[in-house]
Amino acid sequence: MESPLVLSILVKHWPTCLVGAVILVRACAPQILEDADLIERQTIGYARLTSPLSHLPGPEISKWTSAVYNYHYLNKRAPVYIHALHQKYGPIVRVAPDHVDICDIKAVKEIHKTNGRFLKTNFYRKLVSGPVHNIFSTIDPKFHAEHRRLLASPISDSSLTRLEPSIADRVGLTIRRMAEEQDARGAIDVFKWWLFMTSDIIGELSFGESFGMLESGKKNQYIFDLESLSSVGAILVTFPLLIKIARTLPLPFFKSTAEAGKRLGMYSAQYVKQYQDQISRNPSEAKPTLFTKLFNTEKSGMTFSDIRQEAQAYIVAGSDTTAVTLTYLTYHVCKNRQVKEKLLAELANVPEPVTDRSLRELPYLSQVISETLRLYSAVPAGLPRLVPSEGATFNGFYIPGGLTAATQSYSLHRNPAIFPDPERFYPERWESPTQEMKDASLPFGGGSRICLGIHLARIELRLATALFYRTFPDARVSTQEGMSDSDMEMAAVFLMAPKGHRCLIEV
Repeated sequence: MESPLVLSILVKHWPTCLVGAVILVRACAPQILEDADLIERQTIGYARLTSPLSHLPGPEISKWTSAVYNYHYLNKRAPVYIHALHQKYGPIVRVAPDHVDICDIKAVKEIHKTNGRFLKTNFYRKLVSGPVHNIFSTIDPKFHAEHRRLLASPISDSSLTRLEPSIADRVGLTIRRMAEEQDARGAIDVFKWWLFMTSDIIGELSFGESFGMLESGKKNQYIFDLESLSSVGAILVTFPLLIKIARTLPLPFFKSTAEAGKRLGMYSAQYVKQYQDQISRNPSEAKPTLFTKLFNTEKSGMTFSDIRQEAQAYIVAGSDTTAVTLTYLTYHVCKNRQVKEKLLAELANVPEPVTDRSLRELPYLSQVISETLRLYSAVPAGLPRLVPSEGATFNGFYIPGGLTAATQSYSLHRNPAIFPDPERFYPERWESPTQEMKDASLPFGGGSRICLGIHLARIELRLATALFYRTFPDARVSTQEGMSDSDMEMAAVFLMAPKGHRCLIEV
């Protein structure tokens, strides 16, 4: 008689039970992890029979469940967890029954080479809420090749020259707004202002109109909705079935997330339509964007929906990522007197007006940027790829086809054999980089799926860094409002951000 009663209670009150279960798991997780060895010993026989990766190095528990990995993923610590596994088990490590992470240059070259056998997994489709299909989320190599051919030219290094005035204007406005906040607050939250700057820049370059966040000093609804969807990214990837079920149930949290996704699509369509109308009315006066030439659909073959979805992807990929890199660069240069003095001396010789062309020739500025990208890649987590049907062999270990092989920049960039004293922020290591250093550097991904915005990101990094330190040469990390090093600890799902979501600097 008790079982039907328990079942009826679970069915009727399943949301409450689910929340309770999550709280219980989180509360007990440390003890669960402490007892992992016992669990492993009790299940090792079953695991060896069922795990297709049972022959690979890794914790025994990963042979039969991804629970520990999921726990760290949900707590935004997966890159750190996997790196610890590499330190213990070596360059190839099993993190789940069907998931292996590889920290080996030869393997990375094979996995990410252009026109290679290792395709993107469904992980990338899960990261995107709704039926969005763009160059980032697609797992279809033909779709990717066609769209990359169309999108690559407008965002190439040479093509971005015509857009530099718009970029420089936004950077200049950012520095002015920072100065205003210093006067009013006694400190600057550079993470906030770098995010406003990069979002406004990519908005203007994608839609022909910035979001106006630098002018208003606050986020608009479009950015709030982007953040809302990003906040459930870990759940989307880890528990996709739960999301599907929740979409049919009146739960406020999932309802608000669904509404954010709808608004995002609506706003993107609205912005793109406005720009399309400008081109139709007067093509010569329409502000140039990354998509201007693509609106000639007869030549480009892209539909209005295609342009909208690619523009939406650009906003996500081109805002948080560069803002995070700039934040950590600012933070570390401010903390290291020798680095700052050397950078200031180099920047002092740049004539006015400061242009990207004049900054490209500065070796130490380039080294500072490269070192920041090494330690704080905006995407430090693994880039999962599907092992081809015939399987693959790396370091003497065979990986069956159909499983997931990932490579994470967090570990590659901290390989002490390639980067001595890897946790140290030391720009001088890039004075004469070895070929191994170049091969192991993956801040923008690699191969045919390397980030399209790499050139735009570097222009923003150069201009923003130069103008910030020329304007604020005495900048230092603040301790106001309880700001501390713990605020700057890394929190990563797919993208990474400072745990405190702020970085206060006094100038």
